Amino acid sequence: QVQLVESGGGLVQAGGSLRLSCAASGRTFSSYAMGWFRQAPGKEREFVATISKSGSSRYHADSVRGRFTISRDNAKNTVYLQMNALKTEDTGVYYCSARTRPGYSESSHSTGADDYNYWGQGTQVTVSS
Repeated sequence: QVQLVESGGGLVQAGGSLRLSCAASGRTFSSYAMGWFRQAPGKEREFVATISKSGSSRYHADSVRGRFTISRDNAKNTVYLQMNALKTEDTGVYYCSARTRPGYSESSHSTGADDYNYWGQGTQVTVSS
């Protein structure tokens, strides 16, 4: 079992920055990959970024590449999402997720929600114009 708790969301003006955190517990944090997804009102959950279990490999969605950066600190059991140059279309609930199932290589990046089997409760990010 893995428990995930996000924090760091809030209201920010367009062009501003936020850093989301997700604290994990329950299993050895360095043994699984992590991801961030988001969901805007009336829309499906969409992939944002993922990072390998060691942190050596990461992948970002086209819509956020160059503005957002995923990172992790395995000593603190925490994954982060640094969000810069925020746009109004970045508004939504942001979820962190854990991919603990076996069979994935270190460099195998999962962008589908079905590949992740643990989820946090989400944190709201609102970007105003």
